[in-house]
Amino acid sequence: MKDQLNRTIQIKRTPKRIVSLVPSQTELLYDLDLEPSIVGITKFCVHPRHLISNIDVVGGTKHVHFDKIKALQPDIILCNKEENTQEMILELEKIAPVHISDIYNIEDCLELIRMYGALFSVEENAKEIIATIKKEQEEFQDFIKDQPKLKTAYFIWKNPWMVAAQNNFINALMAVGKFENHFRALERYPEIDLEKDLGTDVEVIMLSTEPFPFKKVHIESMKLQFPQAKVLLVDGELFSWYGSRLAKSFQYFKLLRLESL
Repeated sequence: MKDQLNRTIQIKRTPKRIVSLVPSQTELLYDLDLEPSIVGITKFCVHPRHLISNIDVVGGTKHVHFDKIKALQPDIILCNKEENTQEMILELEKIAPVHISDIYNIEDCLELIRMYGALFSVEENAKEIIATIKKEQEEFQDFIKDQPKLKTAYFIWKNPWMVAAQNNFINALMAVGKFENHFRALERYPEIDLEKDLGTDVEVIMLSTEPFPFKKVHIESMKLQFPQAKVLLVDGELFSWYGSRLAKSFQYFKLLRLESL
């Protein structure tokens, strides 16, 4: 079996003991009805909330306790190219097969769901989740088709200021919502100079709730500095969590479009 980096994963049977080191993928496992098979998660795997209390926490997404993972005797470990480090993955491969996701757009997300359906023998559950996501996307596309693009800056960090540029999942979802990325000429998550780089032509400023926990006080400060723009505190999970959470993103984008006017 291949993962999303086209690496071959050698497994002899359907994995029954899963360690997930990516929060959105942990939620996807739950929605695929695989909770009984999840034996290890990160401290950031907060959806659904009860998993933190019932399943062993093995660390974060960048740093894990390898001894804890080894003791869980996993059949497979689920990682992501962006969220987990290469050094981690090399160590994890000494414990169990590692499946790595690599997500840049909605099709990548749907491919991962299909992969998990096959890998964990829950193909019908995977098909249902994919059908729901496609239905929500189609309805949103009908809603958005005659609406204008809005030049938008999406902030993920403060001190230094960092934004979502191109070549990532956030940018792909911004495009779906016709939030034209002001920083689309840059790569990934660059640092910017707020005074020089934002510009007065930006119509919408989005302050994400993660990874930096932007709050209402930051909105007020940004409004004073850029009075021409609509400044919104946005749910970072609905812009950056791929997997089954994507089914909730499109209704949220409708609300944001209305709020942006």
